[in-house]
Order: sequence, then C-alpha cells, then structure tokens
Amino acid sequence: MAVDYYAVLKLTRTANQEDVKKAYKRLAMKWHPDKNPADNKEAEAKFKQVCQAYDVLSDPQKRQIYDMYGEEGLNEVEFDVAATRPPPRRADPDDILFGEFFEEQNSWQRAFKKTCNGGGGGGGSGRSQKSGGGKKVAAVESKLVCSLEDLYKGARRKMKISRTVPDDFGKSKTVEETLKIDIKPGWKKGTKITFPQKGNQEPGSSAADLIFVVDEKPHDVFTRDGNDLLVDHKLTLLEALTGTIVNLTTLDGRVLPIPVRNIINPGHEEVIPNEGMPISKDPTKKGNLRIKFDVVFPSKLSAQQRSDLRRKIALQQLLFACSENHLFSVLANWEGDAPFVPYRDVSGCKKGWKLMGKTN
Repeated sequence: MAVDYYAVLKLTRTANQEDVKKAYKRLAMKWHPDKNPADNKEAEAKFKQVCQAYDVLSDPQKRQIYDMYGEEGLNEVEFDVAATRPPPRRADPDDILFGEFFEEQNSWQRAFKKTCNGGGGGGGSGRSQKSGGGKKVAAVESKLVCSLEDLYKGARRKMKISRTVPDDFGKSKTVEETLKIDIKPGWKKGTKITFPQKGNQEPGSSAADLIFVVDEKPHDVFTRDGNDLLVDHKLTLLEALTGTIVNLTTLDGRVLPIPVRNIINPGHEEVIPNEGMPISKDPTKKGNLRIKFDVVFPSKLSAQQRSDLRRKIALQQLLFACSENHLFSVLANWEGDAPFVPYRDVSGCKKGWKLMGKTN
C-alpha cells in the first residue's frame, strides 16, 4: 500500500523546507527506538517511516517526482546522492543532520543509519545508497560489417542509432543519433571503434559506451590472410603447359595482367609483391597477392585435340629455345610426324622453319 509521506510528517503539500525539517525533528525525537524501550518494534517502524518521509520531502528532486507520480514513481528511479543534496559542511551528512537535532549525536546517528539506510524499501535513502551515481553500465558491442573493398580503400559510414536515456524526471525516453565512422585502409576483422557514453543510460548511472567491432564480408574473388590477399585461379591443361596471361581486377578497380610463362603444376602458388592489403599502421605499404593455381585436366582427348596439343607444346618449346642446336634437339626427339621442317631458299641456305605449310 502506498505511503503518504506528507501524512507521516503531519504536513500539507504546501509545506516548505523549514516545515519539513521541524516536523522531522519533532517526530524523530518522539519515535526514536532509544526513547521507546517498552515498545521498541512499533517505535522502530514509525521511526523508519519518518526517516523515509524526510529523505523524500527534504530533497527537491525526489519531492517533485513524488508529487507527480507518487511512491511508485520513486521506485522506478535511482538517485545520485551527491547530485541531489548540497555539499556537506563536515565529512558525513548524517553527522550534520543529527549534530543539529540532538546532543547525543553518535547514538542518534547509529540509529538513523541502522533503521533508515539499512532497512531498505520505500522511497528513502536505501535507494540512494544503491544508486552510486558514478557506476557505469557494461559497454554495448555491435558488428560493423565491411566489404573487403572498404577495408582496402577506406570509407566513411553513417550509423543511425537509437538509445534510451532518462529525462529530467528520471523516466526513460528514446533518442536517435547519427554517428560517423571513418574506416581506415588496412583495418582487420576484430578492430574496435569506441564511442564513449553513446549506449543506453539507466537512471543514476553513467551511459554505457558503444563499441563497433569490424567484421569482414566474404568476397567473391579474394580471401584475406593477415595483410595478404589469396586468389584461387583455374588453368586449363593447355594453359598450364604452354603459358597464358591471367588478368585480375584488383579491389581498387585496376586490371592487373599476370603473365604465366613456366609450366604450372597443380597447387603452384605465384606471389605478387605489394598487391595485397594495405598495412593499417603504414598504408603506403601492402602485403602480397598470392595466386594459387588449380590445373583442370580433361577427362579425354580426341585424336585432333592430341595433335593440336602436340603442335602447341612444340611451338612453345621453340619460342623459349635459346639456340638453334636446342631446336634441332627438340625436333630430333619428337615422336611421330614433326610439325616443323627446315625452310631453305633456292641456294640451299636455311631461312627458317616451316609449320603447317607456313614459313617462320
């Protein structure tokens, strides 16, 4: 059942602070347990109510909330004692209170602390002790999903947030705000960006910090490994044997031609320096681009495909030949019909090599 604190102190709602103070002094002296040894339990209960009523009606902020919402409104709010009361003239505000009212200061002080502060409940100083205006709520973490392109080039994000904070009367309200986040080139998954006191706030507490944690969105082509970028690329058997040029579009939109000149074995890795991710501490430097090749072998070849493959392999060998003796060696070891024959002019001097009826 709700307690009428004005009735407890035998006051009207128009009573001023001096009236509250006088009423409290009179009733505290009347109901103090040390003054009522014969009926100690009833006196203690009455004294506790008097303490609670004084705690609320002597505090302008609590009194305003009590007048508007009653005891129920007080129960939903935590108060910062230091913020709602004037600075004490001595070390303990309870010492001041009972030093003014009673000569037996220490005895009265112990009774007040035991009965009012220790008893809990109601709208009294039990809540004030609980509030701890300096306490901080645990930080709130939220994912910040970034594309690999954003982490490569850098970007700016605008995040619209909604959070709850207390209004002037301690009631929770929702506010919206837009935060700006500058994503730096080279940031990694797990990087944290902290916005102090931008999380939810409970009455009597500091607002929580809001922390965004970077998460990487999977990419269709590239995989990140620290500061390196990994790419899986498939080659046909012909490309693996005769060479090719692999064109890769980088994360910043450039087309990077990568010549493949050597014979490629399955699982071979080609390393391109300084084409990986920027290093966050020094964005002018980058990791490596690592291309892992997978060779796709055909399930079967027709006679024509085999013949074409032989010719192309032979041509590739000739293109990389470094001397005429090497060319003769290639032709001498060729099985079957040699695709190349010497081409000579009318005087008998060799002018080049004839391939499929054409002259080199």
